[in-house]
Amino acid sequence: MILVALGFKFFTRGIASSAAILLGLVAGYLVGIATGAVNFGGVANAAWFTVPTPFKYGIEFSGVAIFGMCLISIVSAIETVGDISGIAKGSAGREATDKELAGDTYADGIGSAIAGVFGGLPNTSFSQNVVLISMTGVMSRSVVTLSALFLIACGLIPKVGAVVAAMPISVLGGGVILMFGMVLSAGVSMLSSVNWSRRNMMILATSMSVGLGLQQVPKSMQHLSDWLEMLAVSGLLPVAVLAVVLNLVLPEDAD
Repeated sequence: MILVALGFKFFTRGIASSAAILLGLVAGYLVGIATGAVNFGGVANAAWFTVPTPFKYGIEFSGVAIFGMCLISIVSAIETVGDISGIAKGSAGREATDKELAGDTYADGIGSAIAGVFGGLPNTSFSQNVVLISMTGVMSRSVVTLSALFLIACGLIPKVGAVVAAMPISVLGGGVILMFGMVLSAGVSMLSSVNWSRRNMMILATSMSVGLGLQQVPKSMQHLSDWLEMLAVSGLLPVAVLAVVLNLVLPEDAD
């Protein structure tokens, strides 16, 4: 999959080059079918059409759950701001406007609320999209709308989703290597434009070290309550909160 994607990306032009990742996945899928690695049993068992049921699992209000989700939503909003900034910088060569950042944050919040009604998980902006847009240079809303319609079809027409889910894990792994590797590259590119003063270096060093430390030594949070321990050991929430707090507290002229 990786070789096919790289070949299309750098040795072809036009649509073939822009769709290199997709063509690599399709090629890997076809090879999987030819070698018997694809199991279509799930496709045969899937229904042709289904409609999600609102509040299928009931509705209950929990102060602890609400507080935890609010904290996670802050982390998701920070991710959204970073992703939109990366898209604007990587594809349009400019900084994202306040209107764009606000609109995308609202969209994430509304989407998460609707997902909750139907028993789905909260939305995230997915950093892989930054990579796709940066690689293809395509920022058209029409393309994004078509992608959204395809995802809706996967949800409403289970057979479509089952065809996608039948893709061999090795093929998906190849896509993951490319996508997440490019996510790292995009992050390094964004950091390269930061003014690395002693203050900013200290904020990054402190927050990142705490996040990595909590992931490596999860038992350090064993004395917290179960729900707070679950939020802390992932490292994402402490990193986000610590970085924001330090940015607000440390004086700008700390150097």
